Amino acid sequence: MVQRNPFKNPRFPKDVILLAVRWYCRYPLSYRNVRDLLAERGISVDASTVYRWAQKFGPEIRKRTYGRHRSWRGLQWHVDETYVRVNGPWCYLRRSVDQRGRLIDFRLTARRNANAARAFMRQASETVRCYQPMTVITDKAHNYAKVIRELNLFCGPDDAIRHIDRIHLNNRIEGDHGALKQLLKPKRGFRSLTAEKNTLKGIETLRAIKKGHFENNQTGVLNEIAFVAGLFDEAA
Repeated sequence: MVQRNPFKNPRFPKDVILLAVRWYCRYPLSYRNVRDLLAERGISVDASTVYRWAQKFGPEIRKRTYGRHRSWRGLQWHVDETYVRVNGPWCYLRRSVDQRGRLIDFRLTARRNANAARAFMRQASETVRCYQPMTVITDKAHNYAKVIRELNLFCGPDDAIRHIDRIHLNNRIEGDHGALKQLLKPKRGFRSLTAEKNTLKGIETLRAIKKGHFENNQTGVLNEIAFVAGLFDEAA
């Protein structure tokens, strides 16, 4: 199936757009920082244009990466949540990585309750093609314990998810939260959940590409550039 061309009638070449989006998602930069870096290279772009590119192509990069280069994730999940500001109030960013630190999925919600935890676990299972983990490690949050008990009602004794709620065992994802926050800090927050979600899709995917967590994905900046460009080869 041929995908639509997302670069239809652009003012700027595909390479410039992907460069700007990759810079913004890959490094701790603001829209104005990216605008200035492009200006140093003789490319005049407004910061609002960089914003529109990130909003459009961040999700597109995620969709194409997971559609073509999805790779296996482990059966031990570290699940936790952190906080990000959206137009002033704090929102809840739920994230999960496997035992090797490979991102499974994330979900940004305005509320912290069992429904949000349930939706996140369902989304994570769909992202890894509908298999369940053998072990889920969380902190002492009661919402996850409730959701895992519900999931185990539909499992046999050999397939039940083992839940470990030991805070010190979740250092892997806690450290990953910190690295993500370093990227988000210069971006100075967002005005809507939609804008934040679209931005996070690009950031989380580019971080995973940087670490080589996808099929046919090697580490190194030049390999990252080639990998992202390859996602849009048919759109040239």
